[in-house]
Amino acid sequence: MHATLARRQLGGLVPPKIATPKLVSGGSGAGLGPLVDFYSKLPKGAATSRISGIKGRYFSGANASGKPLVALIVGIFAISYTIDYNMHLKHHKNHEH
Repeated sequence: MHATLARRQLGGLVPPKIATPKLVSGGSGAGLGPLVDFYSKLPKGAATSRISGIKGRYFSGANASGKPLVALIVGIFAISYTIDYNMHLKHHKNHEH
């Protein structure tokens, strides 16, 4: 693995302005005070589950709605009606009822 790739992947773990090499390589643990203070303020516990995509946007939470389902039904009807109408026109092209 290249150094730049590893640095890019691990760059989000330690904030660069808090943990400097001077503080981390120091013999005493007192130099890590700002880093410990930063991480102690982060929220603890399990992360809230997020539902993303179409289900999260339209069917779950405060924005729950049946509009996508109605739009799907109307869209299928419009496409099938158009196909049926065009097939009917082809039928009448050379033949009368």
